[in-house]
Amino acid sequence: MSNDTIEIRWHGRGGQGAKTAAQLVAQAALEEGKCSQGFPEYGPERMGAPIRGFTRVSAAPIRLHCPIERPNIVVVLDETLTRMPTVIEGIDQNTIFVINTALKPSEIGDKLDLTGNTVFCVDATKISIEELGRPMPNMPMVGALLKATGCISMDTLKRNVKKKFGASLGERVAQGNIRAIQRAYEEVRSS
Repeated sequence: MSNDTIEIRWHGRGGQGAKTAAQLVAQAALEEGKCSQGFPEYGPERMGAPIRGFTRVSAAPIRLHCPIERPNIVVVLDETLTRMPTVIEGIDQNTIFVINTALKPSEIGDKLDLTGNTVFCVDATKISIEELGRPMPNMPMVGALLKATGCISMDTLKRNVKKKFGASLGERVAQGNIRAIQRAYEEVRSS
């Protein structure tokens, strides 16, 4: 993959919205004139089962159509998944981690042995409960991703959230997700 391509691997559990997050970031990148793709990879399709999602964002056309093996960024929606070896598979010292946890970046970095990696942490579950009334960490994690990488603009993301959620779930849900994104963007901590 070229140097101008950002490859993001999402780790979550079925029902946490990793697929939606991966696709939403890709859609927002398209609207900004970038090339992108966002897609999930499922194992057994059931609530709570580990899943992975993938997002590529590039200035040039993307010719690959496969899972991301060497991610630039790893987003973890469920802290319990940090115990799984697949989370750190294919990483190097330049890989950025964005993790849903109440722990400090140094604590989670030590736990995963991420010496040299930049780690961003945010309590996305808490934010989603407070803003949406349920534990749905995907949109707060997108806000944390934006803060960590700047891969898309906040304005484009907010427009996409209004389109995606406003039409199907209503304006109240869209606004709750936008608040959750903004809070995570402001509350994320880095190493």
